[in-house]
Amino acid sequence: MNELLATATEAAHAAGKMIKENFGSELTVNEMQRHDIKLELDVRSQKLITDMILARFPDHAILGEEGGETGGNGDIEWIVDPIDGTVNFFFGIPHYCVSIAARKRDSKDLLIGVIFDPNQNETWTVMRGEKPKLNGKTVTVSDRATMPEAVVTVGFSKSKEALDLGFERYKRIAYEVRKTRMLGSAALAMAYIACGRLDAYVEEQISLWDIAAGQLMIEEGGGQTMLRPSTTKPGTMFICAWNGKLPIQDYL
Repeated sequence: MNELLATATEAAHAAGKMIKENFGSELTVNEMQRHDIKLELDVRSQKLITDMILARFPDHAILGEEGGETGGNGDIEWIVDPIDGTVNFFFGIPHYCVSIAARKRDSKDLLIGVIFDPNQNETWTVMRGEKPKLNGKTVTVSDRATMPEAVVTVGFSKSKEALDLGFERYKRIAYEVRKTRMLGSAALAMAYIACGRLDAYVEEQISLWDIAAGQLMIEEGGGQTMLRPSTTKPGTMFICAWNGKLPIQDYL
């Protein structure tokens, strides 16, 4: 796992450097959707990460947001989000990251995860069985255990059905907590829970590459994640991730 983590960290830093160099520049849009944006830079970042991983592990498989599944038929599958927070990036909001995880292909057990925020130069890393780290320093989830203490981030997804469910859930949560935040990067939301900055994250419709690295970080850091198939879009998931102490499930 050390070699997997080292490769993921190197690839995340290389991709992060490239996308940060393009931040604020004129960007090529591959697809402008109603509630999302796909950039040519997403594809370039995915290719950079894929090439670096396969150069070291040519038999490994890679599942990425851009381009689906590539690589070989080995027992390790990588899960890559080349830019998480693309809409933020496009509009010049400096809150985005690179997220890379690796898992066993047969059992789906997550092995390592890396989330890199190039603007803040913050790198979260985790290996299965060990506490997560932020820039090399061990971190844990918060101790906040009551809703009035909590800061919760809520994501709003990309369909009317998902938005409507999200609005109702948001009302139930927002009345109870200290503050809510809508930040625009699922991976960073989970990294922030893993290091105690946030207490919970909820979204109706999310994809595996958005949350794989963060899931391992939260769980190894003492928190919990709940995933279930989304009722609004096949192939996506509902997620609730929290510090393991907050009674957030009572408000879902």
